[in-house]
Amino acid sequence: MSGNLYELFQARFPADRARAFIELADGRVYSYGDLEDISGRYARLLTDLGAAGGERVAVQVENSPETIFLYLACLRAGAVILPLNPAYTTAEAGYFLGDAEPRIVVCRPEIEDAVREIAGAAQVLTLDREGGGSLPEGARDLTPMEDCATVDAGSIAALLYTSGTTGRSKGAMLSHGNLASNALALHEIWGFAPDDVLLHALPLFHTHGLFVATNCVLLNGTGMMFLPKFDAGTVVKLLPRASVMMGVPTFYTRLLADPGFDAQTCRNMRLFISGSAPLLEETFHAFKARTGFTILERYGMTETGMNASNPLDGERIAGTVGFPLPGVEVRVRGEDGQVLERGGVGVLEVRGPNVFSGYWRMAEKTKAEIRPDGYFVTGDVGKIDARGYVHIVGRAKDLIICGGFNVYPKEVELCIDRIDGVAESAVIGIPHADFGEAVVAVIKRKAKHPDLTAETVIAACKGELANFKVPKQAHFVDNLPRNAMGKVQKNELRERYTTP
Repeated sequence: MSGNLYELFQARFPADRARAFIELADGRVYSYGDLEDISGRYARLLTDLGAAGGERVAVQVENSPETIFLYLACLRAGAVILPLNPAYTTAEAGYFLGDAEPRIVVCRPEIEDAVREIAGAAQVLTLDREGGGSLPEGARDLTPMEDCATVDAGSIAALLYTSGTTGRSKGAMLSHGNLASNALALHEIWGFAPDDVLLHALPLFHTHGLFVATNCVLLNGTGMMFLPKFDAGTVVKLLPRASVMMGVPTFYTRLLADPGFDAQTCRNMRLFISGSAPLLEETFHAFKARTGFTILERYGMTETGMNASNPLDGERIAGTVGFPLPGVEVRVRGEDGQVLERGGVGVLEVRGPNVFSGYWRMAEKTKAEIRPDGYFVTGDVGKIDARGYVHIVGRAKDLIICGGFNVYPKEVELCIDRIDGVAESAVIGIPHADFGEAVVAVIKRKAKHPDLTAETVIAACKGELANFKVPKQAHFVDNLPRNAMGKVQKNELRERYTTP
């Protein structure tokens, strides 16, 4: 066996390949045999088009079983998958394609013409949410790839773009070994069993849905009930047939808002997991009161996959993300550069086989954020308490997490500052019961444009940004608060606009 992640999965597939892998709400079922056949034909097509040996395959499509098969095809072909949020505008996607230089771009049919204009020399294929498009059509009559590419564990399997509050987006290079180690650790600590069924409603362009949820099922050789998107009513209907659910906090607040959601709905469940954004303590306690289940919260990020988790057996404490995963080390470093004792608050750093190898074509940035001893500087501010539980208390960079998706204030601010009549802006996140955090813009108008409205600002943002980045509110001020060094005091703004 080589270091190819697909080979690890395949070794865990059920002996009976007719066993269900994916079941859709409409009753359609894809077996493990279908998985091998479809991903094998996709892999053959990717290879025929030159996407092997580390070539990138950019994927900007809606959730579907075929999206998962395409991910597996990339592994089998030895290609590097580059998942992109389908909500990205053409301008946003253009940066990623220009930086990653993929050999193939797979997109939704309705944006094919626009993607061709920004794809450069890449071959453009299409895939719709019903499993149609030029990708499946081109692969339909091909002989499935029987084996998979021989790669070592350090070979790059995925390129995931992330960013800070300043500077251009960075491509985090995750290896087959990074993904394998994380999946094996999660499969173990979350106690996956032969009869487990996952309810999967997470987006597949995101680490949570594509790697955390999907990889655990593949390692378990069992099935999932798959939804193209989260719908509380549908989830309530399907939950009695599931045993595990992974979600972002928004999922759980919306379930709690559904009158049909109760303990009886959860009668066959054993585990609810939350991540990608902080879970409010109010949600944590309300969910337990309604269902009797304590949500298990964990902590991860693009560059590392998962780092810590509350225990399966043991106390799950609201407001914490539990203990470091097996093989993962977490430490806290203070402003003076010294590693802090338990209880000290500082920037979290992590080390382990899950930590990425670096940023795509950004050697200096990699050197700055991965220390010589292998610890990655997360940028998250936290502490480790006396019992060993990790707490996330803030973010060194003013990242906003809205509905589980990262929003980088600088990007939104640049968009707003281009609007006629805006002198300057500051974008912050404030607590929101449904989304975790809501994006809020605070704006200083130019003197000659006193009539600039919030509606105008929000409409302009909608024309340039994905919906989850668009401000939910826009407020106007005479001046933005600044410290002695001229830096905008975003903490003050958050306090001002957070409803008590």
